[in-house]
Amino acid sequence: MTRWPAPAKLNLFLHVLGRRPDGYHDLQTLFQFVAFGDEVFIEPTEDGEIQLIKGAAGVPAGADLIERAARCLQAQTGVRAGARLGVNKRIPQGAGLGGGSSDAATVLVALNYLWGTGLTPDALAELGLTLGADVPVFVRGHAAWAEGVGERLVSVEIPEPCYLIVWPECSVSTARVFEDPELTRNSPRMKMADFLAGKGRNDCAPVVRRRYPEVARMLDWLETHAPARLTGTGGAAFAAFDHAEAADALLGRLPAGCAGVVTRGCNQSPLHRVLAAAIAGNPGSVFGCLGA
Repeated sequence: MTRWPAPAKLNLFLHVLGRRPDGYHDLQTLFQFVAFGDEVFIEPTEDGEIQLIKGAAGVPAGADLIERAARCLQAQTGVRAGARLGVNKRIPQGAGLGGGSSDAATVLVALNYLWGTGLTPDALAELGLTLGADVPVFVRGHAAWAEGVGERLVSVEIPEPCYLIVWPECSVSTARVFEDPELTRNSPRMKMADFLAGKGRNDCAPVVRRRYPEVARMLDWLETHAPARLTGTGGAAFAAFDHAEAADALLGRLPAGCAGVVTRGCNQSPLHRVLAAAIAGNPGSVFGCLGA
């Protein structure tokens, strides 16, 4: 087995600009990865079979995104190789941290290397988009300003602070949030300079607060200690700190029913650090330093 990181992401802001004719929404957001995430296990085989040996809890057979990603890459390239796949889940489901999308992207990137299928990043990202709107940013592996449904990406260099990420014991449905009639759908288009000047919000937060009281209570608590924001459609929230000590102290005071982690922001995805080390012939040097 080879093992590969599948990092979580944060939406540093999320604006909904309007509803598209296809039912999806035009968005603006800023993605940044964090060192915290899942771990995907991959063993290439020669029999052509895709075997899921450990998937996400509660996901029906055949629906797990890591299995679907492997089958998509296999079908797209016609490769005759197979793989045994597994995932150790650390990213909570329904938290807006991109766990399933990240897992799928890790399988695409890693198998493209392990199978030697040779798809370009553009082709791999296009394939990833068929699995989910957030998959392309994980495939490309760099912090990015995103538009469209999140697939039009421009890489950016932004500060990499320490983050406290907190989530309650509930799973938020992205579909329910975007279907809500009270969701803001007319935010004005913003520029990077506006974000750097302190503008931006998460348009999904009011809907999530109303529909999920657990998230509202968690956000109220976090906001009393630091400027906080929901990521994606929730239910996780985050706050940035200059020093890990302050974040660690707050982590030790989480309210009942909440969990969290202190981690660092990453403009380059940990997955792509591992890929670069594997290509250079020294993956162990990177695997050994991964973690929160």
